[in-house]
Formats: sequence, structure tokens, C-alpha cells
Amino acid sequence: MIEFPNLTIESDTVNFLLVGVGGQGTILASNVLAELGLASGYDVKKAEVHGMSQRGGSVISHLRWGESVYSPIIPKGEADIMISFEKLEALRFIDMLRPGGLILINDYEIVPVTVSSGAAIYPTDEYISNVIQTYTNQAYWVKGVEIAESLGMTKASNVVLLGALSALLGMASDSWLQVIGSRVPTKSLALNQQAFELGRLAIING
Repeated sequence: MIEFPNLTIESDTVNFLLVGVGGQGTILASNVLAELGLASGYDVKKAEVHGMSQRGGSVISHLRWGESVYSPIIPKGEADIMISFEKLEALRFIDMLRPGGLILINDYEIVPVTVSSGAAIYPTDEYISNVIQTYTNQAYWVKGVEIAESLGMTKASNVVLLGALSALLGMASDSWLQVIGSRVPTKSLALNQQAFELGRLAIING
């Protein structure tokens, strides 16, 4: 069993799945979580699929913490915590989440080529929410890009989501900010710290 202040995982391994589109900072966020797990004393395994990321394709990062983790790959339907940096990606990979798992969604739309070309229609928020509700009632939406834009740094939306996750798990900021500080350029550190705290507040203040 792995216990966070606000969440208990009934297993000796906690499975994080991070999904997004190329350029959103999905891998950086995954690296922060991996380092945080190591700093917390866990064995950590990580695997990524991002071969198409430079062309706006999906980026998927599997991340597992535990006393002894043997494989980095999360089986379908066994992700305890899912972070989606784009709405359609949440819909695309929701079947990876375990029933009742926690999903954090960046309320942001990146129009894929199939939609911009007229070959497909981007699903409505209502449709996405309804599908997600068939898997879990622990779905949280955060306007990560809007918050990051308010700081003048859109690319910090991934850090906004990390801040939101820290609040959902009930974890203190200190260790997260320390790891983030080691991963972002010094010149943007202060803005990333603000992005993290605003992400926390988005959850705390509802």
C-alpha cells in the first residue's frame, strides 16, 4: 500500500500515466515526477513513447513508483493517476485508467490534422466528460494554459498541472519545487514557481 495524504493506493506500486501532444512538456513533467519518487525513497521505472512528438503526435509517459518495480510499462486499465495535457488525449487514453482512478485534465484543445482538414470533428467537452465519468468520478479539470498565459509563459502549463497534482495528493510544495528548480532554466525559475503555486490554488480554491 502506498499512501499520500489525500489518496491511498491499494498496491505496493503507484502507476502514473502522462499523456499530451509534442511540445507540451509532457516528458519534463514525467522527469520531475520520477525524480520526486526517487527523492521519496521509491524505486522508479519510466518509459516513453514520443516518436511522432515533433509533428504534433501523442506523447505518452509511463511512470511507476514502488518498493521494487520490475517493469516500467503500465498495463491497460491499471493507471492509478493520469495527467492529460490536452483534452482529446484524455479521451484517447482513458481506458488506461483503473476504475475509480484519478485523472487531471488540462482544459486545452490542440486541433489535430484530421479535424483541421475536415475529416473528423473535435469532441465536445460534454462528450469527453461523459466518457470519462464511465471510468471514474475523480476527474479534475484545470485551465493550465490560461493560467500559464497569465504569467506570460504558455510553456509553463505543464508545471501548472504538477502544482494541481501536488494539491490533489495533499503533498507539500517544498520537494516539488526543489525538483522543478533543478529541471528548468534559472531565468524562468521564478515564473515556474508561480505557475506551480497557481496550479495548487486552482485545486485548493476549486
